[in-house]
Amino acid sequence: MTANEHGSEDGLIVVLLDRMRTQRLPRILGIKTKVDAGGTLNQSDIDFLSEVFDDSNNNKAILDRHPELHDIAAQMVSLYREITARALANEGGAAPE
Repeated sequence: MTANEHGSEDGLIVVLLDRMRTQRLPRILGIKTKVDAGGTLNQSDIDFLSEVFDDSNNNKAILDRHPELHDIAAQMVSLYREITARALANEGGAAPE
């Protein structure tokens, strides 16, 4: 990776982290609050979580090259897993672990 590519990737990481902080995390925490209170996912929630999963897959190569981002990525995956497990339980599916 050239210095120019590295600088460009750094800029992309800043944008991704800012989007997570200002847009994604607040919405994800709102969804978690809803399902923790016994609510279920509506189509908008499902579409949002799908978009986040797709973006995560698209950015996997960047995460692989930046181990300093692994902890935050793992925490986000854990949060998504908690949300989906709780939502499934709220729908009458398997109980969350």
